[in-house]
Amino acid sequence: MLLKNLRLTAALSIAGLALISGCSTSSSPQATSPFPQNEAIDSSANTTENLTKVETPVNKYTFSIVPPENPDPVINAEIAQYIKMLVAKGFAKETQQGVWIQSGNTLLANYRGTIPLPAASVTKVATSLVALQTFGPDRQFVTLIAATGPIKDGVLQGDLVVQGGEDPLFVWEEAIALGNTLNKIGIKRVTGDLIIAGKFYMNFKTDPQTSGNLLKLGLNSKIWSKEAEKQYLTLPPDTPRPQVEISGSVKVTSSTPSNIQPLIRHYSFPLAELVKRMNRFSNNHMAEMLANSVGGAKVVARKAAQAAGVPPEEIQLVNGSGLSPENRISPRAACAMFMAIERYLQPYNMTIGDVFAIVGQDEGTLDKRKLPPLLVVKSGTLDNVSSLAGALPTQKQGSVWFAIMNVGKDTDEFRTQQEDLLKTFLSQWGAVESLPAELTPNIERNSKTSQIEVVK
Repeated sequence: MLLKNLRLTAALSIAGLALISGCSTSSSPQATSPFPQNEAIDSSANTTENLTKVETPVNKYTFSIVPPENPDPVINAEIAQYIKMLVAKGFAKETQQGVWIQSGNTLLANYRGTIPLPAASVTKVATSLVALQTFGPDRQFVTLIAATGPIKDGVLQGDLVVQGGEDPLFVWEEAIALGNTLNKIGIKRVTGDLIIAGKFYMNFKTDPQTSGNLLKLGLNSKIWSKEAEKQYLTLPPDTPRPQVEISGSVKVTSSTPSNIQPLIRHYSFPLAELVKRMNRFSNNHMAEMLANSVGGAKVVARKAAQAAGVPPEEIQLVNGSGLSPENRISPRAACAMFMAIERYLQPYNMTIGDVFAIVGQDEGTLDKRKLPPLLVVKSGTLDNVSSLAGALPTQKQGSVWFAIMNVGKDTDEFRTQQEDLLKTFLSQWGAVESLPAELTPNIERNSKTSQIEVVK
């Protein structure tokens, strides 16, 4: 059966977010909690136990990229002035800037738009695209909890085994929910060890020994750290405090023991929600986990270029998060990837609003930026790099796809100029009062969360 309301929210401490989110600490959010509290669990969610990757054919949706020639002369002239202004102020060289703007199949502006530039966290657009096409938006990563002995009088006489399933958002609250479920099925003490098998991650740590140590701590409120206690206090006041004492140590094995009895299956958030949370807070660890789950940065680059319909040289990646100046993406490729995600999600009644932040509606790294409301966007900041890409809904031009890549000494000024440029275009094209259908997220899907299933 599925136990509702055991998995609450994957909230993180402010200090933790400053370390793991965004491409630099300057872009980290300052919100007290990165995720909304008390989300209801949808027991009708389509959970998946089989983690075999299912590739979506890249030619499922036929479309052609816009050629770089013949942009709108008026709009292109405004971009040329934007570039000259940056250079005149001494913020950048002309060769270190790139802009691509299009509406539908109409090219509005192109300044070095096919030249790959340092992308920072816009890299996560590529990771999002390939993860979604590899697994599908409904995929839930499964963590299996099992025992190697009988349960008598509250005691598991054997080992507690955790078979990891690459869940990138298994955090303190997951451990608390899991501990409470173990208590509910009659386990308060384990005489043996905590055995970690497979790819088990906790609190964004990929090392299985470290993750296992954190889980052992999280299952037993009597030995909680200050961080675990702090996260518990974000949960509803009636949340039980788990007490699962493990007498043995944490041991890592390369294969799951053969003599196990399955007890619990923990299902992650659906992939689409994982991707949205990753992008809202620009969580680098989640991005690396998802990129590795599909084969690594080189695979992400190759498949993202293929899916977006751009030449391979326009997407060059060494990691899936953007934490390297060697990650380079052309502005055209950034727009093409957004549009590829949009097309891929259409049969699921979803839009890019389901997987990227909506300005003014979604809490995250964009909170302090003065961007136009209803922009659906991904930003990136790393050292001397500032990038911004996404969709701008307008009255006259419809949904305008854009990417702005800036490299230079003053990223704060770059962000200010990016914001002013978008506001200028919005004043010309007209702001909308609400998101158009092609950018509106599916509210029914947003209620889906992670789940715990007791194996009968």
